[in-house]
Amino acid sequence: MTDDKIALQDLLEKSSDASLLREMIGFAAQRLMALETDALCGAGHGERTAERINQRNGFRDRDWETRAGTVELRIPKLRKGSYFPGFLEPRRMAEKALTAVIQEAYVHGISTRSVDNLVQAMGCSGVSKSQVSRLCADIDERVQAFLHRPIEGDWPYVWLDATYVKVRQNGRIISVAVIIAVGVNSDGRREVLGMTVGASEAETFWTDFLRSLARRGLRGVKLVISDGHEGIKAASARVLNASWQRCRVHFMRNAMAHAGKTQRRIVSAWIGTAFAQDDADAASKQWRSVADQLRPRVPKLAALMDDAEADVLAYTTFPKEHRAKIHSTNPLERLNGEIKRRTDVVGIFPNEAAMDVPTMLPILSGGPCCDATP
Repeated sequence: MTDDKIALQDLLEKSSDASLLREMIGFAAQRLMALETDALCGAGHGERTAERINQRNGFRDRDWETRAGTVELRIPKLRKGSYFPGFLEPRRMAEKALTAVIQEAYVHGISTRSVDNLVQAMGCSGVSKSQVSRLCADIDERVQAFLHRPIEGDWPYVWLDATYVKVRQNGRIISVAVIIAVGVNSDGRREVLGMTVGASEAETFWTDFLRSLARRGLRGVKLVISDGHEGIKAASARVLNASWQRCRVHFMRNAMAHAGKTQRRIVSAWIGTAFAQDDADAASKQWRSVADQLRPRVPKLAALMDDAEADVLAYTTFPKEHRAKIHSTNPLERLNGEIKRRTDVVGIFPNEAAMDVPTMLPILSGGPCCDATP
């Protein structure tokens, strides 16, 4: 099972998602400083107006240490007086607040009401709601560019999963699936490969999603890990020509439903002996042995094991040092839990477009995910 205690810094260093978050923090900080400077000068940059009361006088560079890494800032200088951004004052949790500004903007569907309060809490002033709205729109463009960026290199392992949120559609409230794809490339770097929203998890939907990833350059996929969804299995084989790993954790939950309450612990341990084997042949032999011994007492469970053998044990054909990370969707389960926690703040989204980035920001701000190393 993936280690739950991966250090945030180690996780961010392996992920290009940290670069995007760092870029977003830097972009938002520069825009906020520009807006404050406009207010102090009484005019925008290069604007000729009788209302101007001051002028800019270049910049001074400063490094800002954040949880996403070092952000290089260019702090504006004024001809009269001085300017120092309020969010850089000592002891102010500026980076955390600025990240919250970005998150709040998307969690509330690019609403500016809460964002304006957060910007003021950072010590910034003179930022109108229309300016905050433009800031959020600019950030949205950058995040969309990230979601549609080219995918380069080989990605041997890909995790797929979905979580459901509520959205208004044509006057009705419906549940829609938020699909997340995470991959690990041949260098061991973990990235969010894509995200989309759909009304169901039908095979056609998964096929379209995987084809969109393939068009962006996804290749070299050897194993797709997901829950027991036949649509994913078929789409993975058709589009990516990859093997499919049925999540071991999900399978065990299904298997325990066929065992009596008093037998679940021993049955679970019994099936687990197959997972403890050193190679694929030994695991398959032990799996069949356990199924045969269960067949007289629990025929439905034995039949389930017969049908699921190849899918549940697919990971055993891969390098032994990778198996603990690729046998289940646990990395995405935790990530989906974080997404649900954030989106539950909203309850019901006004439209599907408002859902795009609330699902991404838990990841970009260092949310839990996988850290496999092929």
